[in-house]
Amino acid sequence: MGEVYTVRLEPVGVEFEVEEDETVLDAAFRQGIALPHGCKEGQCSACKCVLLDGEVEMLKYSTFALNDSDRDGGQILMCRAKAFDNLTIDLLNYDEEVLSKSIPVRQFDGRITDFRKLTHDIRGVEIELNAPLKFWAGQYVDITVTTEEGETITRSFSMANPPSETQKLSFIIKKYPEGKFSNQLDNGGIRAGAKVTVVGPYGMCFRREGREGPVVLVGAGSGMSPVWSILHDHIESGEDRPVYFFYGARTEDDLFHLDRLAAITAAHPSVEFIPVLSHAPEGSGWTGETGFVHQAVDRKLKELGLEGQGDVYACGPPPMIDALTPTLFMLDFESERIFYDKFTTTSGSSGH
Repeated sequence: MGEVYTVRLEPVGVEFEVEEDETVLDAAFRQGIALPHGCKEGQCSACKCVLLDGEVEMLKYSTFALNDSDRDGGQILMCRAKAFDNLTIDLLNYDEEVLSKSIPVRQFDGRITDFRKLTHDIRGVEIELNAPLKFWAGQYVDITVTTEEGETITRSFSMANPPSETQKLSFIIKKYPEGKFSNQLDNGGIRAGAKVTVVGPYGMCFRREGREGPVVLVGAGSGMSPVWSILHDHIESGEDRPVYFFYGARTEDDLFHLDRLAAITAAHPSVEFIPVLSHAPEGSGWTGETGFVHQAVDRKLKELGLEGQGDVYACGPPPMIDALTPTLFMLDFESERIFYDKFTTTSGSSGH
């Protein structure tokens, strides 16, 4: 055993232990302390904070996430920082509710029990775990699988099932041309019955309870996965709030789960599903919303007079999130009422 140091978090006064061979973020995860995080790999700035006292060694990181002047000013990335003595850290962005709802990150064994095509490039995957996984609706896990050829692939995927289902997890994933995981599923390199290792839960984009106003859900592509979990968790909670669920797709062929959505909206009139097609062909008879999903969000919320009201959960590819961010700002939404999950398609482990 190496040295064990103490990390003190200000201004919240939370303390936890960090071993000398683990990062501050991993130590917090292990002990169920939900520190702000995004990529977990030094590529984003979600876990940036100020080191008030103590010494750390920083593993390799992107200067986009932490530039040299920030570093000179005492800022660090918790996902890249290894402790050399006791640390005092000033959190730049923290959420009392998140800190109070922490779930320790654990490792589970599981196997793929089902795999189906939902559209030409969206897949549904089911995984059964050896033990129950506690998570909040909207969170994700890292899944590692070994292909028939013996190659190990790790990817992050958000649960589509609500947290009430703890041992049978379902995921909605998008197939990318370069996406090893989805292509291996399609061509039989990863089969039903394949063993997987699941580590989690991670993520800050989870359903918040006891809020006022409408729930605005915005998804595109595999962003359906966490939004589907949040929608079902909200319905199960019995909270009586109007829900506006926007889903962006190219054409009608890219929409799925329509029968399930029709059943939900019939049973729960407070839920409205608003599909938005960016490439609906001329003369296809499509009468719904067209254009990009952020434009439809803008039009619809203005039309309903809901500017700045309620909570927004937006999950999808970076271009969608980047277009939606200024739209929501112009609609007067406060940043603490907006929860983003930005899916990247990098070769790293953060492509949901």
